[in-house]
Amino acid sequence: MSAVTAVPLRPLAKGSVLRLWIGVALLVALAAGLAWWSTRWLQPVTLESGVRIQTIREGNGAAMTAADVIAMRFQIKVNSRDAVAFRDSGPQPFVGTVQDLPAGFAEGVQRMRAGGQYVVSAPVSVVMAGQPVPPSAEFTAGDTLLFETQVLQIDPGQASAYQMRRIQQLMQQQQLMQGGPGGPGAPPPGAAPSAPPASAPPAAPGR
Repeated sequence: MSAVTAVPLRPLAKGSVLRLWIGVALLVALAAGLAWWSTRWLQPVTLESGVRIQTIREGNGAAMTAADVIAMRFQIKVNSRDAVAFRDSGPQPFVGTVQDLPAGFAEGVQRMRAGGQYVVSAPVSVVMAGQPVPPSAEFTAGDTLLFETQVLQIDPGQASAYQMRRIQQLMQQQQLMQGGPGGPGAPPPGAAPSAPPASAPPAAPGR
């Protein structure tokens, strides 16, 4: 029977265990930092008003501004993404400006980029801008509205031209309803046009 020769183990140098744990901690921190960096655009952003923007898919180009025109699809839900949408843009995408959107949603839209998908969560008190909730609304003052949004296109700097075209279209519709230019009830030449009504979708989700 052969003898087994014992090999003496050298004791760890003083401080080597501490250095080992420091190295492990640095590796863990580095891995966490890389994971956060790679998904930073998915992190929710909460604004001072309480509006929260969650990026589902990041878009391209510059973010929407009040000077731009946006084309998008949207669904509005109450409190949860699992809830049934009580309003949506329908088969045709919504086209408009920041001024056409309710408070809160307008804040979130100005963080969006063309081609992206987002969820904007806003307290009803912010969306209604301090106005009372209509009795026929499908939500209460204590609820949160979720705007699930898909941005199709952003036209930079076209808001003023878009608003002007809309006024012209409204004037033409009024003239047709009144029997054409010069018809009964038509405004005299040179008269200032009346202001267009507020855009219906999605400006007043409670109506």
